[in-house]
Amino acid sequence: MNQVQLLYVTVPSRDLATSIGRALIEDHLAACINILGEIDSIYRWEGALTESKEVALIVKTTAANAEAAIARIKALHPAQCPAILALPVSGGFAPFLSWIDSETSA
Repeated sequence: MNQVQLLYVTVPSRDLATSIGRALIEDHLAACINILGEIDSIYRWEGALTESKEVALIVKTTAANAEAAIARIKALHPAQCPAILALPVSGGFAPFLSWIDSETSA
């Protein structure tokens, strides 16, 4: 079984989150996408303090598919430097982890 990974991604709108999520599922790069509600983000960008409304996605994938999923997200994301983090999963409910593996291996 492939090692499961989570990708944490932020995007500027719910519509874009849905579009990216569907693309990842259709391409078998992710087994499941959770789209979280609107979040407030505060960060420094190009020397200026910035505040924005964003939507967060949690992408359930495998280490084997993470780079391809990141590339697909980047291609669909409007930002020059999108927030995409890959987080390893150290454990979980074995049947669920197996389901993620099987859904991303098709």
